[in-house]
Amino acid sequence: MQNFALNGPEWAASLNTAESLVPIIGRLYRSNGILLSVHGRPLINRTAIDLLKAMRFARHRDGETLDINRVAELVRTIDSLQLPSAEINVAAMLAKQAASGKSIEAFASEELNAIEPSDDSARDVVLYGFGRIGRQVARILLAQDAGNRGLKVRAIVVRNGGKDDLAKRASLLRRDSVHGMFDGIITVDADSNSIIANGNQIKVIYSNDPSTVDYEAHGIHNALVIDNTGKWRDEAGLTQHLSSKGAAKVLLTAPGKGSLPNVVFGINQNDFDATTKIVSAASCTTNAVVPVLKVLNDAFGVKHGHVETVHSFTNDQNLIDNFHSGDRRGRSAVLNMVITETGAAQAAAKALPALAGKLTGSSIRVPTPDVSMAILNLNFDKEVSIESLNKVLRDAALDPVTRDQIDYIESPEVVSTDLVGSTHAGVVDSLATQGGGNNGVVYVWYDNENGYSNQVVRIAQKMMLVERPVYPR
Repeated sequence: MQNFALNGPEWAASLNTAESLVPIIGRLYRSNGILLSVHGRPLINRTAIDLLKAMRFARHRDGETLDINRVAELVRTIDSLQLPSAEINVAAMLAKQAASGKSIEAFASEELNAIEPSDDSARDVVLYGFGRIGRQVARILLAQDAGNRGLKVRAIVVRNGGKDDLAKRASLLRRDSVHGMFDGIITVDADSNSIIANGNQIKVIYSNDPSTVDYEAHGIHNALVIDNTGKWRDEAGLTQHLSSKGAAKVLLTAPGKGSLPNVVFGINQNDFDATTKIVSAASCTTNAVVPVLKVLNDAFGVKHGHVETVHSFTNDQNLIDNFHSGDRRGRSAVLNMVITETGAAQAAAKALPALAGKLTGSSIRVPTPDVSMAILNLNFDKEVSIESLNKVLRDAALDPVTRDQIDYIESPEVVSTDLVGSTHAGVVDSLATQGGGNNGVVYVWYDNENGYSNQVVRIAQKMMLVERPVYPR
């Protein structure tokens, strides 16, 4: 066990070791498709300080901080094995190795010998619409770029905004008032009407009709079209994309209507298979609350409940008072709290049928640009306490099945801006939990832009069959 609170030589030595691992971790990812993680937290594109923080994070699951020197020995062993694409949890590997009594080299060679080569060649992705979610998905995919493998952003489709459209689209990707500067280099190629982001050429295609784009003319084939516009939300409307040459599947970043599968990754992603052509990623709120509701329902049984969302304002509201077709949404978003409707309760039941007819929901839009909160006021079959509710939620945040969806914090000082950039669907604020008798209240923060966009990417990876096997088994 290491104590990174120490000053002096111990800290300097740990930092030097971490710095030596940064290029190896990057090379493993981009050359071999091997993603190293600590209990689901990726180590790619991290600084030396970030790596040491990841070592410390392991204590939540393993009871102690990971020894960076043991991690370094394991990483260098993995580098020497020339393995095919996989995700390797270094914390779980070292725990299993310690129990085996074998050396790190002998254990890793034996354990990872089972990884079989898979087709991890590049899959084309088109972003239809380039607003808040479209640009955030683009940033995530570009950060995950692993050379000629995985999901590749090949094009965006937008309406022509007129003069300087290309430069303005690139600038919006480069600079973001909420999420900060793009981590990398962006240039514009006017001759090919493309944005070049970290070496990736992204064609900017202008169209008002999703059925008439010829993607193959731009060298794009069998692409996943991620529709970020929300204009078409049923099967008939979204099927228009499949009429375009080069488009193979469609992922909607909004709640789907009718019979479309509304998928919350980590909960019901197995409701579709490789033959499914159109999938909805539901809403940001649905993704935030459904994983939490599922683990609570599994543990205590939910009789009924109310979901109240305190949601940052969105682009469909007015900055100042003006006409709006929706009730109250015409009033200034930056000056008012605005009561509005939410379909989160009904959508939650669609993704989690066990809760059908048991939930109601409402929403208040508030004058913040990002990060929202869901307040789950629930009545259970069993008696609960603050401690029992938090234990179930903390365990879920560490469980490999739900750890990407549920995060868990224990801080009396956390406020909404602290959650900007969260990659989780929702983050349980454990110190706000209430419980007694058969009633409980759970507060769930969520970055309604970045957390949701990461869920979208997880579904996209499954749709395009680029999920990595995870080791150790």
